[in-house]
Amino acid sequence: MRPIALALALAFVLPAAAGANQAPDADAREVSAYRLTEQGLGRFSRATRGLMALQVDDCEVESEVKDISEAVARLDGAPGAKAAIEAAGMTTREYIVFSFSMMQSGLAAWGLEQPGGKMPPGVSESNVEFYRKHATELQRLSEETEGSNCGAEESEDSE
Repeated sequence: MRPIALALALAFVLPAAAGANQAPDADAREVSAYRLTEQGLGRFSRATRGLMALQVDDCEVESEVKDISEAVARLDGAPGAKAAIEAAGMTTREYIVFSFSMMQSGLAAWGLEQPGGKMPPGVSESNVEFYRKHATELQRLSEETEGSNCGAEESEDSE
């Protein structure tokens, strides 16, 4: 899994860890308070493309982390990752928080489309609208950065 995939996968782990100690609660508040913006999306997109160019192979990395700080440390530990993110005008922490906020907003947008769907507590309505407005662009970015190939390479070798 490449760094962006790791960062996005962590979005599912952190909420589950909330309540285990104080940091996840603070992290959840930080993610909920973060505001998605056009400028942030531009920097995030550039950083993501920069990370993909690194071809980092971290398929064996355990994806469970306790908090955002640990996620940042893991991403910064990948050779060239911090420089790629900073070259796009973000800190690694902002990159991770943007990722989590985007994931949270996307899940909320999906949930709202379900029968009886309601806005989850603590989720920014403006972020959900931002996500909806940029869904096509985000899908294109996702497609560009797909192909982690961790499982695919193993499958090809076994055939």
